[in-house]
Amino acid sequence: MRAVGLITEYNPFHNGHLYHLRRSLELAEAEVSVAVMSGHFLQRGEPALVDKWVRAQMALAVGVDVVVELPLPWACSSAPDFARGAIQALTALGVNACCFGSESGDLNALQSCADLLADTHDIIEQRTSAALRRGVTFPQARAQALAELFPDAGRQEILASPNNILGLAYLRALGETGSSIAPLTMTRIGAGYHDLDAKEGIASATGIRQRLRNGQFIDGLVPDPVALLLRETFARDMGLDEDIYYRLLAAQILLQPDDLSRYWLIEAGLAQRLVAAADQADHLEGLISAVKARHLTRTRVQRALVMVSLGIEAEMARRLLAAPPAYLHLLAVSEQGEKFLAERRKIRTLPLIQNFSRIQALLKRRYGADPDALQRAQIQLALQLRASRIYSFLQKNFSGHRQRDYFEPLRRGGVKSGTQNQL
Repeated sequence: MRAVGLITEYNPFHNGHLYHLRRSLELAEAEVSVAVMSGHFLQRGEPALVDKWVRAQMALAVGVDVVVELPLPWACSSAPDFARGAIQALTALGVNACCFGSESGDLNALQSCADLLADTHDIIEQRTSAALRRGVTFPQARAQALAELFPDAGRQEILASPNNILGLAYLRALGETGSSIAPLTMTRIGAGYHDLDAKEGIASATGIRQRLRNGQFIDGLVPDPVALLLRETFARDMGLDEDIYYRLLAAQILLQPDDLSRYWLIEAGLAQRLVAAADQADHLEGLISAVKARHLTRTRVQRALVMVSLGIEAEMARRLLAAPPAYLHLLAVSEQGEKFLAERRKIRTLPLIQNFSRIQALLKRRYGADPDALQRAQIQLALQLRASRIYSFLQKNFSGHRQRDYFEPLRRGGVKSGTQNQL
């Protein structure tokens, strides 16, 4: 059974994602689609619009066959770590190909750029640092370094586009990890990554979130099952409440002003900027804007805030990112997906967890002979449980047990199932 892997966030799932799903299956000549999806906190350092179970259910409802969670801290990292964790997950599951959207749509051109970036990595870092010392912003410094090394206009265009940048990271991760997955790309259509307006009936996830915040119409921009799930979720006040997130963050920052530097991504000087901003800001946007600096992009600040909100310490993150994920969390599966998982069971290289009541025993059985690996697995689990707990506080009307990973049933065929079996 041939499977194509998709690296996703589905925040929320929209018509562009549906096109990506269908086109990926065609390009890969695949019978099964396998999505590795970020959990409650995303690559750009933001809490998800709705929780990971709702987003997995959206994907399942429109035809994705398997949804597994990309664990922290890979899910909330810069492109290289995000890509490496996702590729390691897809490789462990046994998919044959991985298809990503790009502005370029030219795999050969992207692969050429990826190879050049790998060969010149140290030079790029040196020139970027030198430009930062001259007082320019990080994006400008990186752009200058790349322009000096790659004066060709075609390559500069590839290196300046957000989906191309992620695609390059996926290609480099495939090479660095020695994965046998075949890369495929397709030209992104419709609205651009940051565009707020729809084009060709396709809006960006950013634009759709903005419309939802403004109480605007989104039907026609997302598949009907997704629109229904979003309406139901927000009608129950179970979507993200950004104001609660801001208050939680500000409280965390002000409660430990002298201890923030232990968290991942909190570099020299950033702790003081966070405390000063939290003392004055009235909302999340004000907090982020007050912290941004020439060497600190918005995304970098947002990721740092997630590290504070979840208590992810620097040493903890470094230990996890130095190795592949210790296990994968299965969120949703179709009947076709179950056949695929059963077929690949003997060749999977990572545990695939559905029933968390037995996870400690499973991890000890798998990693008990290697204390360091077992500790990494337990740290990954602790972060996952912590993220679910914290996210539940960001849902205004949440009730029930906050250790949701132990109690939420696997989504099958787009609906909840009370049956929990280890696949």
